[in-house]
Amino acid sequence: MLLGFKTELKLNARQRILLAKHCGVARHAWNWGLWLTKNILDHNQANPKEKLKFPTAIDLHKLLVALVKSENAWYYECSKSTPQSALIALREAWKRCFKKTAGVPKFKKKGRRDSFTLEGTVKISGSNKIQVPVIGVLKTYERLPQVSTKSCAISRIADRWFISFRFDVEQQESCKTDIVGVDLGIKALATLSTGEVVIGAKSYKKYAAKLSRMQWLIRHKVIGSSNWQKAQFKIAILHRKIANIRKDTLHKLTTLLAKNHGVIVIEDLNVSGMMANHKLAASVADMGFFELRRQLTYKCKLYGSKLVIVDRWFPSSKTCSNCGTKKETLSMSERMFECSHCGFKIDRDLNAAINLSKTVS
Repeated sequence: MLLGFKTELKLNARQRILLAKHCGVARHAWNWGLWLTKNILDHNQANPKEKLKFPTAIDLHKLLVALVKSENAWYYECSKSTPQSALIALREAWKRCFKKTAGVPKFKKKGRRDSFTLEGTVKISGSNKIQVPVIGVLKTYERLPQVSTKSCAISRIADRWFISFRFDVEQQESCKTDIVGVDLGIKALATLSTGEVVIGAKSYKKYAAKLSRMQWLIRHKVIGSSNWQKAQFKIAILHRKIANIRKDTLHKLTTLLAKNHGVIVIEDLNVSGMMANHKLAASVADMGFFELRRQLTYKCKLYGSKLVIVDRWFPSSKTCSNCGTKKETLSMSERMFECSHCGFKIDRDLNAAINLSKTVS
């Protein structure tokens, strides 16, 4: 299976300028391709009898070379794979849009999610050096896996640059057969059927006041000025810190589950529906339920365990884990489950986790 690896780069001033140029080329190619494809769609809608063919990624690149590259010499300062990859990503974005699994692609703005892809000779040399096309040898702060790869992606978050690539790894075989149910929640990130409770990092809640203060102080600064850019930079750093704390908690939990249990049972949560509730949206987003499921999916494959997704309509919280009797109603404020049939009392989340573990025979 393919496994991704991402680490921070240790750069000098020249390399930072080169990386910024590559980001600019990728962004320009994306925005140009998006402008062209939107014009084609508008033309086809206005002239249904004289429709133009919607271009493929290859068509877009041919037009880019003929119309854009020849007039912008700075394109040749960067790797040729950078605009190619940007146009391929744009075509995939349109495919998802046409299938109605995603929205319409948006134009990219400088400083927002800057990234680009390099393909070709990507060689890992030594413990912390990686050679990439045009830019040359880049150093990292941590040791790199000694593997072979043909492409890499470089991205920027605030003032830090990161490199990521994928490589093949062998799946491990697990001899563990135990079953654990995991109930995800807002009060506690995860409650296991074994009785363990994992409290979420709640990093956004922790830094919400500080973030609000920083955003409030920027209100009178002139947009685009030096002071405005400095304030935006500080806000980006705080956002990165919040995200890193959340990711660290999720990685530790998912690795613990995938390594130590043979079968992991979770519920198919309606995260988008939960986010629609304005009273819960911030707390739900702070937990990172989607990211937890994504990590569990690939880590279970990696460590040889099995992930079972239970239907979202399964009444895990309303069913008694002792006798199986189902309650008609259960409000969010009831944190203890009390069965009216057998008199069994148990924590609401633990009861749900036990019921989830019982779904797998």
